[in-house]
Amino acid sequence: MSFMGVPYRWGGATPETGFDCSGFVQWVFSRHGVALPRETSMQFDIGAHVNRGDLLPGDLVFFETVSRGASHVGLVIGPDTFVHAPSERGVVRVEHLSTRYWDTRFVGARRI
Repeated sequence: MSFMGVPYRWGGATPETGFDCSGFVQWVFSRHGVALPRETSMQFDIGAHVNRGDLLPGDLVFFETVSRGASHVGLVIGPDTFVHAPSERGVVRVEHLSTRYWDTRFVGARRI
């Protein structure tokens, strides 16, 4: 949560340079000794499938935004909430999974 407000940057993977969605998730996991692939689609291919009703903090949630399939990723932080680095409004922030925009674009979740 200490990275709230860090600017979005396409290809960004550090708090100093900014984050894109997969760079943010990769950076957070690396701080806990877990190596993740760099790209969203590759992150979607690892870990165990999690049903939407069984999400826990730390699970990855994936959305179809700019292309077919998983093209955006966020990190679950609590019931109905996730943190991510979206390009819109350009900063790391918290969103609700139940918001119409995210709800209609949800494509799956993984537990690492």
